[in-house]
Amino acid sequence: MLYLRGNKWDYDNWAAMGCPGWSYDEVLPIFKRSEHNERGADAWHGGDGPLNVSDQCDPHPGSIEFVEAARQLQIPLNEDFNGARQDGVGVYQVTQKGGERWSSSRAYIESAGKRANLEVLTDVIAERVLFDEGHAWGVAYLQDGEAKVIRARRAVVLAGGVFGTPQLLMLSGIGPGGHLREQGVAVRIDRPMVGANLQDHVDYVAGFEVKGSYFIGQSLKGTLKSAGAIVQWMRHRRGAMTTPYAESGGFLTVDPNSPAPDIQLHFVPVVLEDHGRTKVKSHGFSCHTCVLRPESHGTVRLQSIDARAAPLIDPAFLSDRRDMELMKKGVRAMYRILETPPLADHKGRDRYPIDLNDDDALERLIRARADTIYHPVGTARMGSDDMAVCDPRLRVRGVEGLYVADASIMPKLISGNTNAPSIMIGERCADFVKADLAG
Repeated sequence: MLYLRGNKWDYDNWAAMGCPGWSYDEVLPIFKRSEHNERGADAWHGGDGPLNVSDQCDPHPGSIEFVEAARQLQIPLNEDFNGARQDGVGVYQVTQKGGERWSSSRAYIESAGKRANLEVLTDVIAERVLFDEGHAWGVAYLQDGEAKVIRARRAVVLAGGVFGTPQLLMLSGIGPGGHLREQGVAVRIDRPMVGANLQDHVDYVAGFEVKGSYFIGQSLKGTLKSAGAIVQWMRHRRGAMTTPYAESGGFLTVDPNSPAPDIQLHFVPVVLEDHGRTKVKSHGFSCHTCVLRPESHGTVRLQSIDARAAPLIDPAFLSDRRDMELMKKGVRAMYRILETPPLADHKGRDRYPIDLNDDDALERLIRARADTIYHPVGTARMGSDDMAVCDPRLRVRGVEGLYVADASIMPKLISGNTNAPSIMIGERCADFVKADLAG
């Protein structure tokens, strides 16, 4: 739900890596075209697009205190992380409208729902792309256990995501030849980078329990406050029910040699444990630290030739030593903020106390608790080299009429959340397909 594009350097780096047409100056107009920012249009933002972007309705006071604590440490305030600069702290903008999530489905699919040339199939599983002499002509899929085929007159576009797209390509015979043969898949194109280059923002979460009910939490008083918040939302579309939870945060540079901020923080006015799957019966706050451009690369591989079987995913978090060194610096920087007033005034109890000066102990704690923050990319990367899965116009190399329109095409993970960049990629692919079909 957070609207963040990454850093200007990310896209200029893509162009330098062999992706012409993807520099910041070239993708900025696409970001603006897709965006309807409630602050209004300016040099960095659009005002007429389908994706509604707004300030948060009612951020929690604790989230504001996080920003104030960081400013006490001379970290600058940033009121627009998608504007002239990215570094600093502030409250994140969100893809919301009227106090509720404004998803890409609402922005694009619902508005086109009555078109005669749009049909949305749900509860189906794509099995493989179908080819005739190297040209994609359709997709085989399962619906209620029945095998079916959908035909494409001109082109097929894959948007299965960072795990689904490489799985479908491999099931279609496009991927690492040795792996496909092991699985019993006939090799159409031996492309080792399909399912490789998996990158994600590895994330460490610190949680603090605080007495009382100032922060969000589970208790009798917390339940009563939540009930009141539901009524407030139903009547006014405001209040605590509009929270994205990760309300404030910022971008820091902890390595002086980094070309752009290398650490992102997300402050959450509730205690989080195991992605919210473990209930914590107390009030408090949490803060995430993530490494923005990890050097650790994982893989996606087939578990089975049955498309219903989930692929095997190895994120390889912290397998590159450089990521661990950045993470330790980021965690220490995060704690400096959390231990500074006004946040420190709450005297929160650290759920996982650690001596930050004990480097080995800190590393063990990070390895035990670090996990995904759900920003995977890169498993069908674009480029101009022979190893690239897609060319810079998002066409799958080696076949005709097949495109990819999701975050799997990113050659390098961007410095921020991946919601807005994925939408930009979809817009870009639509332009490429229309131009190619018109040519």
